[in-house]
Amino acid sequence: MLTFFYLALILFSGLAFGRFVKLIKLPNVTGYLIAGLIIGPHVFKILSVETVDQFNIISEMALAFIAFSVGAEFKTSYLKKAGIAPIVIAILEALLASVFVTGALLAFGFDIKVSLLLGAIASATAPAATIMVVRQYNAKGPVTETLLSVVALDDAVAIMSFGVSMAVVSSMINPQQSSVVSSVVMPVFEILGAIAVGLILGFLFNVPLRFFKKQSNRLIIICGFVFLGNAIASFTGFSNLLLCMSMGTAVINTSSSGDDIFKITDFITPPIFLMFFVVSGAALDISIIPKIGVIGVVYLIFRVLGKVTGATLGAVIMKSPDTTKKYLGLTLIPQAGVAIGLSLIAANTLPGYGSTIRTVVLCATLIYELTGPAITKIGLKKAGEIKE
Repeated sequence: MLTFFYLALILFSGLAFGRFVKLIKLPNVTGYLIAGLIIGPHVFKILSVETVDQFNIISEMALAFIAFSVGAEFKTSYLKKAGIAPIVIAILEALLASVFVTGALLAFGFDIKVSLLLGAIASATAPAATIMVVRQYNAKGPVTETLLSVVALDDAVAIMSFGVSMAVVSSMINPQQSSVVSSVVMPVFEILGAIAVGLILGFLFNVPLRFFKKQSNRLIIICGFVFLGNAIASFTGFSNLLLCMSMGTAVINTSSSGDDIFKITDFITPPIFLMFFVVSGAALDISIIPKIGVIGVVYLIFRVLGKVTGATLGAVIMKSPDTTKKYLGLTLIPQAGVAIGLSLIAANTLPGYGSTIRTVVLCATLIYELTGPAITKIGLKKAGEIKE
């Protein structure tokens, strides 16, 4: 009984705070996060830590649907028009964030192993908050188009970057073990495996579509394949984001009903996304902010500088429109799930620094998630892609 009460509370509190922040011209997602923060275990304690953990399935489901929807941005017609620009920009913004954070931490005298791992984690961007802002304001234009492609590719670059850093750190800790190659190869295998499985599921998606034409039946097919993709990712250890994104890409490019499929998806996802962000807000612990220290401040500042510099440099190299050069970097600030997952791996690799790494990433997540959507809105508005 309590579970249903908590679900109702999550939905209504998210709805109320989404409307409240709209009055002060902030994106809905910021209101959802604040709602979760207030009802969560670290403020008014209406939801306990155990209850928040119990709702992890909502987060997994939401991320899977988000990734599936992002896949629709990789239409062949768009890729032919955009070329390799999003790929170049994604690589540069992710890698420069990593280089800036690592270099700054080393300059401030922090351990090289901690610097390398935090630098690698800095490359990750959270697509969920960014996509919610784009959808809420119906943003359209070159910055938005590039942004959706870049955030879709970002996690792949982040996972690769982290794999290389892990290999270097592991060789420092255990110089006698020849595990460097496997540490580099495994992330590549996981990324390619996720993409391959996602594409196969996307092709198979077309089979039931031939026999079921009603929207209600197609809704069932969508949910079934997204859940199946997430299950396979969990079982194999592949990235559920990359797998579901690849599935969405295959569907939009191989199905004559592709556009209709994603319209149906957009129709059912709002309550799932709202619950996801409220639950994410409930998991944020504001009491850890005073513990962030110099290492956290350096991470916060230099990650943003790296993202903005990398996005601008990539846009300049690819001769993107001026608005993309100026404002794309501002839309890449949010950071959440992938970064937290990588921080767990890093903490296990360096147990002596585990609490430091976790505290820095969790504090950064809190600050980036609360401020990132508003900054994304500002960037898109300045680019002229959000109309009043």
